[in-house]
Amino acid sequence: MEVRLLKKSVIKTEEFYKDFLDDQIKLKDEYFETKSVFIDNAPDFPIYIAKGSEEDKRKLFHEAFDTISKYYLDTDRDIHLDEMFWYSLFCVYKRDYLIKEYPEIQESISKFHNIVLKKFDWENYIYKCILGSEYINDNVDEDQRSRYYDLIIDNLDLYNYILKAEIFRNGPFLVNILDIIDEYNLSSILKAKIKDRHDLGKDERYGRRVVYEFNKSYPIVMSPMMSKEELVPFFFEYLSYYYDISKLSVLNI
Repeated sequence: MEVRLLKKSVIKTEEFYKDFLDDQIKLKDEYFETKSVFIDNAPDFPIYIAKGSEEDKRKLFHEAFDTISKYYLDTDRDIHLDEMFWYSLFCVYKRDYLIKEYPEIQESISKFHNIVLKKFDWENYIYKCILGSEYINDNVDEDQRSRYYDLIIDNLDLYNYILKAEIFRNGPFLVNILDIIDEYNLSSILKAKIKDRHDLGKDERYGRRVVYEFNKSYPIVMSPMMSKEELVPFFFEYLSYYYDISKLSVLNI
């Protein structure tokens, strides 16, 4: 399948949005670069997972992880991490699917931008799922991948903060952190709000602060390169700055 790449300079214009609604984009050569990307298969999958019950969102995340893993990760990394590849695929080749699944994009250009052309960073669901799929596939046996996808979903707030810091964007570090959370049953604590700390922000979470402390201590503590066993004492030390870990039934840390 050939995916013609759109020009970045045109995709946020009112004219482009109107032509998307009218299904006219593919007819206008002025919207396109001269280069294309070729991919064997490009099946539909959820690109925006902000609504519905927690169980609904879990199913959508799994569908996205599984589809990206099976069909999109075989492309070169500079393709599946290129925002223009995804914007081009969505706007030109997935228009009907997007309108069916996210009819609100027809209501305003702002909703179109927020769902289809969302900035390609840690807040973008495709970005989250691409990196999650890549990191888990590269570091986890196939029969365990679904469990790690669940761990990402269950710890999405902390996962987002890992993705925000470039030094932590590597598979082994993510898998090690997920293993620690799972082994010590820390998920509910890490996503909880920190109370009675007026020196912090209004919506601070324990997991975010642990990532913050890892980030602050780098490169003195080379956490992205450490094994899980090496990370554990630092993890609990940083958690102890904000949470009374004596409440935990954890021994030999």
